[in-house]
Amino acid sequence: MKCRKTVKLAGEAARFNQMSKTVLFFFVLMCSAVSPGTAQGGFFIPDGQKQAEIPFEYINNFIILTVRFNSFLPLRFIFDTGAEHTVLSKREFSDLMRVHYEREFRVTGSDLKTELIAYLARQIRFDIPEKAFAPREDILVLQEDYFRFEEYAGVSVHGILSANAFSRYIIRINYDRKVITLYERESFKLRENGFVSIPIEVYRNKIYLTTQMHIQPDSVASVKLLIDTGAGLPLLLFSNTHPLVHPPANALSTNIGMGLGGYLEGYTGRISKLDLGGFSENNIVTYFQTLDSAYNREFLHGRNGLIGNTLLGRFTVIIDYQNAKIWLKPARNFKNAFVYDRSGLNIIASGSGFNNFIVQGVVKNSPAWEADFRKGDEIVRVGAAPALFLSLTDLQRILQKKPGKKIRMVIKRDGKRLKKKIVLRDLI
Repeated sequence: MKCRKTVKLAGEAARFNQMSKTVLFFFVLMCSAVSPGTAQGGFFIPDGQKQAEIPFEYINNFIILTVRFNSFLPLRFIFDTGAEHTVLSKREFSDLMRVHYEREFRVTGSDLKTELIAYLARQIRFDIPEKAFAPREDILVLQEDYFRFEEYAGVSVHGILSANAFSRYIIRINYDRKVITLYERESFKLRENGFVSIPIEVYRNKIYLTTQMHIQPDSVASVKLLIDTGAGLPLLLFSNTHPLVHPPANALSTNIGMGLGGYLEGYTGRISKLDLGGFSENNIVTYFQTLDSAYNREFLHGRNGLIGNTLLGRFTVIIDYQNAKIWLKPARNFKNAFVYDRSGLNIIASGSGFNNFIVQGVVKNSPAWEADFRKGDEIVRVGAAPALFLSLTDLQRILQKKPGKKIRMVIKRDGKRLKKKIVLRDLI
C-alpha cells in the first residue's frame, strides 16, 4: 500500500548560492509512513576500535563524504545535522542497484504548484571503507533530482546524509583538518583546553541551540537556532518569528536560494553579534526569509532560523546527541571578517565539469546591474582565465575581492560575446 498524501509547504530555509533541501523533511514527517523500522540503523565503527577518522571534502562551504551505496557504488553525500532523514537525490543509482521502494510520497513544492514525488527505501547499506558502515538504513529516494545540488555546490553531489546516523558516537568536526572523528562514548575524554560546553536540544534528529542575538548593538533577542551543517551560509533568520528579528534598513532584496519547486526571495544584511557559549561573532552576514502564512509552523519547533557552515566552520565542533551537548573551540579563521559578494551576481554552475557559469540573478543597483549583466548570461572568461579553468568556488572568491578591484569578464548572450567590467564594492 502506498502513501499518497499531498501537503503544501512554503519552503523552510534558503541557501545562499547553494540549495535548500529542508522542505523534503517536512513532508516526510507529515506522511507517518517513515519510521525507524525494526532493525537498528546508524553507522558503526569496526569492532575493537575506539575511534575512527573520516576525511571529508569541504567545497563551497559544504561537508561532502564519499560513501559506498549498497557496498558498491561510491556516491557523494552532504553531511547534514539539519536533516532528519538521509536522502538520495539521484534515483538512477538506486534503480541500477534494483532497490525496492516501499512507499510513495507526494508533496507540493515551495512554489505551491509543483508536485514532487519521493520513495521510501528500507535497509540500505552504506560503507565508508575501513572507517564506518551502516548495515540497515532507511532512506528517501527522489523520483527526480529536484534539489539540483550541482548548480549551487558546483560539485557532483548525490544526496544528503543525516548526521544523526552517527549519533551513537561522540562526533567531532574539525574544519581545519577536514576530518570527522567518531569516538566510542565509554572511552571519550575531552583533554584539550579551549573548548566551551553548550547545552542543546535534540528534537526529531535535529540539533537546536537557544542563545542571545544582537540584531543591532542595542537590540537583544533570545532566539532558537537550528545547527545545520547542510547549509553553506553563516546565518539565516525567519523574519516573522520574533518581533526583533527583521532585516536591517540597508539589507538587499535578493534571491537567497531555492526550495523544492522554486526560487526563494528574501533579504541579505548583517547583524551586530551572535553569542555562542563564551564566544561571540560580530557583523555576521545574515539572510532573512519571511515565511508564507500557509506554512506549517509546527515543524519549526519554535526556531527563529539556523546557523550554517560558514559560521560553524570558525570552530572545531564536538556533538553529543545522547547527552544533548556540544563543545566549541575557535579554529584558525575565528577572527576573520565575514565577506559577502561585492559584484551583485548570483551564479549557478552547469555542464559535465560544473564550469559553465550562468547568471541566475542580478542584484538591483549593484556593480553587475550597472554593467548590464542579465539573467541567463553565460560567463566564458574572467580576466585572462577561460571559465573552463575555474570552479564555482574560484569564481565566488574573485567576486569577493577588495572594494575597488576591477574584474573584466566576457559573457555570451544570444549567441554573441560581450565584454563587461565590474568594479567591486561593498553591498552590505
